[in-house]
Amino acid sequence: MSDKFSRMFAEYSEGLRYEDVPPESAHEVKRRILDSIGVSMAAFSEDAPKAARTYAYDFEQPRGATVWGAPVRVTPEAATFANGLMTRYLDFNDTYLSLEPLHPSDMIPGIIALCEWGSKPVRDIFTATAAAYEVSVNLCDAASVRAHQWDHVVYTGIGAACGAGRLLGQSAEQIEHTISIASVPHASMRQTRAGELSMWKGAAAANSVRNAVFASLVSQRGLTGPYQPFAGEMGFFAQLLGGVPFDDAALKSVADGAAPTRIQDTYIKKWPVEYHAQSAVDAAVELRDELGGDINLIDSIHLDTFKVSYEIIAKDPEKWAPKTRETADHSLMYIVAAALLDGTVTKHSFSQQMLDSADIKTLLGKTTLEEDDALTEGYPEGIPNRITIKTKDGGTLSREVSFPRGHAMNKMSDVEVEQKFLLNVEDVWTEEQARRVIDLIWHIDEQPGLSELMEAMRI
Repeated sequence: MSDKFSRMFAEYSEGLRYEDVPPESAHEVKRRILDSIGVSMAAFSEDAPKAARTYAYDFEQPRGATVWGAPVRVTPEAATFANGLMTRYLDFNDTYLSLEPLHPSDMIPGIIALCEWGSKPVRDIFTATAAAYEVSVNLCDAASVRAHQWDHVVYTGIGAACGAGRLLGQSAEQIEHTISIASVPHASMRQTRAGELSMWKGAAAANSVRNAVFASLVSQRGLTGPYQPFAGEMGFFAQLLGGVPFDDAALKSVADGAAPTRIQDTYIKKWPVEYHAQSAVDAAVELRDELGGDINLIDSIHLDTFKVSYEIIAKDPEKWAPKTRETADHSLMYIVAAALLDGTVTKHSFSQQMLDSADIKTLLGKTTLEEDDALTEGYPEGIPNRITIKTKDGGTLSREVSFPRGHAMNKMSDVEVEQKFLLNVEDVWTEEQARRVIDLIWHIDEQPGLSELMEAMRI
């Protein structure tokens, strides 16, 4: 059933051992687990996560996987969807930017759910996560599906299938079937992120990972997937990439069976906004400080951004007057206005009260935006955004930021990752409980199972 790429991804994943994961990559796995759980708890009470949990509760299973924060265990597919949606919902989990953007920690809830449900050694989370990141991040360098109107979560599904197959101890042949079943029936349209955005924006990746978990479970029991999922006559390349295959050079580490390091190239977010706006928030906060916090001094705001940022978070007319939180956290103009107004951006920046705020609307009315070719040249190495403010007294203030805090070129320290976590969980856990979870995650590779961590996470 092989084609070159399904075989490459499967053989890489099957061959990876815990000892092959470099210490630096293993540490990043811990940081991503900590960050994923923190952002999921911050979203626990939001409407879409509530809907996903209500769905999951219908599939209770005594020896299943835990719905994070709840005393309920459900099927691994249902847990993957509920926990994955929580992780992604606030747009606050990690990111990688290249020809295709990705939020690779979207895959972690599925890997953890399978580990808990299958009573697998906790160390297997490290090999599965490292494999999933290595494949999916390299795919972002290999081709853009967004350029053909498909959504990046198709890469999330492929990476998650590799991680799921590795965690279950599948043979390379079985992992190929897992990849095929996760990919061929489940191509996701980019319409998810076009125009006014709905709750599905935060659910698409969770659904893709759920599909990968399902694929791993049925392939484990002998179900075969479509042959030649990538290179076949009507496969991935023909349908999603205009007939052009992946760039071999971008997949060299996978083809060579190299130690997994790509997780080290991904970025932890400082702000709960679409990643291309992270640098704009940094710039806006600095400018607000220069204004002494007085937004009444602002006469006009001009944003210069790069091509990909313009296409994803600026070009749609809905972004100038967002009606949903999903649209607002994907609106460069709204995000900058919120940062100038409050000096920070939190999940509360996208409440209905803020969406309706007269101050926000006033700042948006003073804002103009252009795509700058010079800034485009700085992407994807950086994410350069520039904000220029003219004040009512005729003055001009300007800030340009390319590497926001958390970027691979400006990494957060472990202390900063912990601080982000503590802020995210302060509404649901006591500080003592939060510190307990932090300690368990830093030492997760020493745990005999996941039950102690899941118990500590209960709200």
